[in-house]
Amino acid sequence: MVLARSLGAALVTGASQGIGKAVAMRLAFDGYKVALNDLAHKREQLEAIAEDIDQKFGSGTFVIPADVSQEEQVKQMISSTSKALDGLDVVVANAGIVGLLKPITDISMKEWDQIHQVNTRGVFMCYKWAAREMIARGSRGRIIGASSNVGKQGVPNAAAYVSSKFGIRGLTQSAALELGKYGITVNAYAPGPIETPMLKDILDDPSTLPKVESLGLKSEIGQPEDIASIVSYLASKEAHYITGQTICVNGGMYFD
Repeated sequence: MVLARSLGAALVTGASQGIGKAVAMRLAFDGYKVALNDLAHKREQLEAIAEDIDQKFGSGTFVIPADVSQEEQVKQMISSTSKALDGLDVVVANAGIVGLLKPITDISMKEWDQIHQVNTRGVFMCYKWAAREMIARGSRGRIIGASSNVGKQGVPNAAAYVSSKFGIRGLTQSAALELGKYGITVNAYAPGPIETPMLKDILDDPSTLPKVESLGLKSEIGQPEDIASIVSYLASKEAHYITGQTICVNGGMYFD
C-alpha cells in the first residue's frame, strides 16, 4: 500500500467501470479521498473498486450509489460525500449513456428524453449541487463534466447523444463564468473512441455495425487512462487558470 498525501476529496459519477473507474483510480493515486458513484445495482462493483483503492493507496473511499437523473438523489449524494470525506474539492460528472444508434426520424421521445435525463440533466444537477456545496464551504473547487468528441462535431444516427454532449459544452462555459468569482473552475473532457464496456456493447451489437463507421470508431481507440490523465490535470492546482474549456482527447481524429 502506498500512503498518498491528501489533496482533499473528489467525487466521480459513473465510477463502476470504464472512464469513471480509471478517473477514480487516478485521483486516488494523486492523493484524493475518492467517493464512488453509480446506480444502486452496481454497488458491488463500486465496493470492489473502493477496496482496491484502499489497498493500493490508502487514501480513503466512500461508496455512494445514486441516480444522477434524479435531483433529490444528486443533492443527497453531494451532501453525504462532503460529510463523509470532510469536504468536497473535485466533482467529476462522468456518468452517461449512448442509447440506440438510429436515424433522427426513428428516435422516439422516450429514447430522446432518457439520454438527456442522464447526459445533460444529470451533469447539470451535479454542477449545481457541487457548486452550492463548494460555495458554502469556501472551497476553490474543480467541477469537471463529460462531453464527447461528437459534442464538437456531429455524426449521423446519434442525434440525441450528440445534442446532449453539445449541451455540456454550453453548460460548462456558463457555469465557468458564473463560478469564477468563487475560485471554482469548470471544465469538460471530450473523448474520442475509448476502450470501455460501453463501446464494446456498441461494437458487439450487429444492428449498430452499419452505423459504426459514421461514429469514427475505425480510428485508433484510446484507453480510459488517457481520459483520467487530463482529469487529473484539470483537478490540479496547476490548472487554476483554465476554465470553461472542453478539451478533446481523441488521438487526433478531430481538431478543435
